[in-house]
Amino acid sequence: MSFGISVVIPNYNGVHLFEHTLATVKEALQQVDLPTEIIIVDDFSTDGSVAFLHRHFPEITVIAKPFNSGFSATSNIGIQAATYDLVLLLNSDVQLTPSYFKHQLKYFEKPDTFGVMGRIVGWHDEQIQDGAKLPTYHGAKLKTSVNYLLKDENKMQDGLYTMYLSGANALIDKKKFLRLQGFNEIFSPFYCEDVDLSLRAWRVGFKCYYDHSSICRHQTSTSIKSAAKKKYVQTIYDRNKLFLNALHLNGTAKVLWILQLIPETLGRLFLLKWHYLTSMGMFLQAQPKIKESRKTFEKIAQAEDSCKPLKEVTDFIYTHIPGEKGVF
Repeated sequence: MSFGISVVIPNYNGVHLFEHTLATVKEALQQVDLPTEIIIVDDFSTDGSVAFLHRHFPEITVIAKPFNSGFSATSNIGIQAATYDLVLLLNSDVQLTPSYFKHQLKYFEKPDTFGVMGRIVGWHDEQIQDGAKLPTYHGAKLKTSVNYLLKDENKMQDGLYTMYLSGANALIDKKKFLRLQGFNEIFSPFYCEDVDLSLRAWRVGFKCYYDHSSICRHQTSTSIKSAAKKKYVQTIYDRNKLFLNALHLNGTAKVLWILQLIPETLGRLFLLKWHYLTSMGMFLQAQPKIKESRKTFEKIAQAEDSCKPLKEVTDFIYTHIPGEKGVF
């Protein structure tokens, strides 16, 4: 590997997006005085994506998978194939602004940086969709949906710590990614795999940043909405939230979370959210895989000589917020 930027874009039936996004990616890369490449990993699309890319973007490396396996596996393939030290994992429905990379490279001057994400706004407006991710809890359960920014934008010039890097626009250190053994494919086909990866990075001593000056535009969840029914998506989301807490909570925190699951499950059934039974069933059936994932992480943490508990990570982020925050 050598120092440069590889942009890796997982794609599933996103042919209608390419004419709106790829030119913006190429323009942003042209502003960087480094070697660069774009890799698109196609997750067995049925809309002619691969043929379109070969015809209209022959300079882009296309990896066509022989079957569909979801975001984690597709991203792992692309990042492993990347030539350069820095990899921008980018959703197929994201546009980059021309100066996107201008303020991001400085973070990698710090030896413990795992990655950095930018500000995500709408395609056609300036409404902020994602900022820095604030670790919060509902009882003993970790929540992943809270974003924060500082009310004084001047205090964000050097970046903010973020609990996780959004898989929509995460610029990461490939070597550290490989040391963490990539995305955990237990989360396939989608949701929470980026949270899990970032938490593993934090727990072994790496850091994740948010840069407010790096702006990209996102069309929300186009691929998932077109590929799966709402109920199925919610079922997978609830299952993966269970996976996330089971993988990262330990000791008393984990016991309290398990106890919390009992009234929460009964409450969902009272509200006739029957899909949650399917989520819980899938979670219980996956216990051997969860156990194996925890053992794998323990080995990685031992090799990195660091295994911070989740509470230590969340406390660190809170104590290093440099000003009054606004939560959204």
